[in-house]
Amino acid sequence: KKMRKVRVFEGTLRRGMATAASSARPVYMVGQGMTPVVRKNPRPLREMGADAIKAAVSEARVDPKDVGGLYVGNMLAGMLSYQQHIGPLLSQSAGLTGMPESVTAEACCGAGGAALRLGYAAVAGGQHTTVVVAGVEGMIHADKGNVTKGLAAASDWEREGSKGETFVTLNGRLMKLYCEKYPHVAREDFGAFSINAHRNAATNPLATFQAAKPVDWAKYADSPLITDCPIRVMDASPTCDGAAAVVLTSDPAVAAASGAGGVVRVAGSGAASDLLCVEDRQDPLGLAAARASTERALASAGVTLNHIDIFELHDAYSIMACLSLEASGFCPPGEGANIAKEGAIGLQGYVPIATFGGLKARGHPVGATGVYQ
Repeated sequence: KKMRKVRVFEGTLRRGMATAASSARPVYMVGQGMTPVVRKNPRPLREMGADAIKAAVSEARVDPKDVGGLYVGNMLAGMLSYQQHIGPLLSQSAGLTGMPESVTAEACCGAGGAALRLGYAAVAGGQHTTVVVAGVEGMIHADKGNVTKGLAAASDWEREGSKGETFVTLNGRLMKLYCEKYPHVAREDFGAFSINAHRNAATNPLATFQAAKPVDWAKYADSPLITDCPIRVMDASPTCDGAAAVVLTSDPAVAAASGAGGVVRVAGSGAASDLLCVEDRQDPLGLAAARASTERALASAGVTLNHIDIFELHDAYSIMACLSLEASGFCPPGEGANIAKEGAIGLQGYVPIATFGGLKARGHPVGATGVYQ
């Protein structure tokens, strides 16, 4: 099945990195719920979030009053819907009657993943036995200019966003820099990421492009440039709404009673942050935080890259998918687009990505994306 052996990280663990902890309680994922990812017909945040949470709790066969914590990922509700305090809002709407701890995680595009890490830590550390992690985002009701400005708030606003930078322009600069640094990579090679994502979305009934026509090399090449940067429409994920939720528990009896048809053990977790302003980074193409978080997660789980069968990365832009593959060690720098073109990222490749469409074709409801992934 594997096309080539993946590169394993070399060297010893750096100070501060997590290692597999035998003292932590096991964490099981016992239920999930998702709403369709949509680009029209917006629904209130509380309805989308409640639907996802109720579905997850029902599949887990957990009594709502036994949920000890609710951790929610969201980025834009305060700016676009004038609604903060998403945790208590969804707790009430979903009928979690046990007065759970309700926290909203703000980590922009990584908010859903941050919420999942908070829930994992709470269960593994013994603070709660059973928790719900959810992500919810509503953008399509808002003016496109306000959405673009809101998303740009994830940049260094004083030095980037307020100067006119958006995530289209920032990713465009990275793509241009990449092609200059690695001249053997053709601009069109990035199309492999879009083609793969759309092919996989066709099997996902919740994907926003599930019923869309397949993307091929010609369609990718014909897609218009978004601005004067190298980013094409087919390189970028769409603006979407959606909500997703999972139930985590340390109780083996709860895990055994789940109606999910199978239980997933969360083996490890890792996180890191880099310098926020792109110009401050020593190597803008290196994605140092992606590398560090991958190392920490692998160490926490006690595994190596050679154990990994699926890699769900953050493909908001094709250049991000490429750089994430490289930073996480699945290929050397300068080879991400090449291995994608060779088929390594497909379902039969050695590092399948975007297996349900990814951000590009399933859709990218920002604060919910980490939970969908």
